[in-house]
Amino acid sequence: MEKTLGQRIRELREELDLSLRELAKKVEGQAVSATHLSDIEQGHRFPSDELLAKIAKALNTTVDHLKSFDTRPPLEEIKRISESDPNYGFALRKMVDKKISGEELLKFIDKQRKNRS
Repeated sequence: MEKTLGQRIRELREELDLSLRELAKKVEGQAVSATHLSDIEQGHRFPSDELLAKIAKALNTTVDHLKSFDTRPPLEEIKRISESDPNYGFALRKMVDKKISGEELLKFIDKQRKNRS
């Protein structure tokens, strides 16, 4: 199982030997509580882009690194593409109907990229 954004944040915080309260204090210019950070680590909440940037800085990492652990689907972008390209929506529906896993889809995409090279 892949790590989630919250799990990665917790891992980085623990590597720096920071408590939730200490991390909350390090998050510059943003009034954020240890409880809020705990909710993020547990996956109950997701940080705004602004807060994520400040968390990344406090944890000595990049926003892109943290975003690579954000497993939420990009719903608005998927909706927009599906509305503009009916084949895209149809392909997504077939994927859901056939119960194709995300892992299977990623392997397929990697295989297609390698075949193009």
